[in-house]
Amino acid sequence: MIRRLLDRLYDAGFVLAALALVAIAVLVLVQVTGRVIDKAMLAIGQEPVGIAITSLSEFGGFLFVGAVFMALAGTLRAAGHVRVTMLTQSVSSDLRRALAGLVLLVALGLGAFALYSTGVQAWDSWTFNAVSFGMAKFPLWIPQGVMVLGLVIFWIAVLDETFVVLRGGDPAFLRAEAEKQGKTDGH
Repeated sequence: MIRRLLDRLYDAGFVLAALALVAIAVLVLVQVTGRVIDKAMLAIGQEPVGIAITSLSEFGGFLFVGAVFMALAGTLRAAGHVRVTMLTQSVSSDLRRALAGLVLLVALGLGAFALYSTGVQAWDSWTFNAVSFGMAKFPLWIPQGVMVLGLVIFWIAVLDETFVVLRGGDPAFLRAEAEKQGKTDGH
């Protein structure tokens, strides 16, 4: 039951990341279409319509950061993060698991620090009503809150994988790497 709940949590992060990327694509498409329409209107001697999205690059940046942070946990489990595996591929499976456990413990500490720091930053932005610097004043706690949520899900995934290793199992990213062996997936 808990395994299914955690897997759904990681999948939800992936879905939110995908939706953020779709939102970026839609915003850019609207902006480009607006420019094309304006050029066409000018070409036929008419006034441009003026379809433009204020602070598109800023919103796109916020959405991209959200996509990255929301996908962290699922990417970890799918062995999508950049890792140097030359050493781990040349040792026994028991030593590989021990090394993975050590790395996961370090990741728990670093993840906790990142989560704390980002949480403090988001809280400060909320407390002081900090807004973005662009033309469209956007509350900074919103994208920072998404970062915090993504880091919470990531930290849970790292903790999940650490428990798997402590119980003597292989973490999901090692299983995913083993499945990729011999396949050409572009890596």
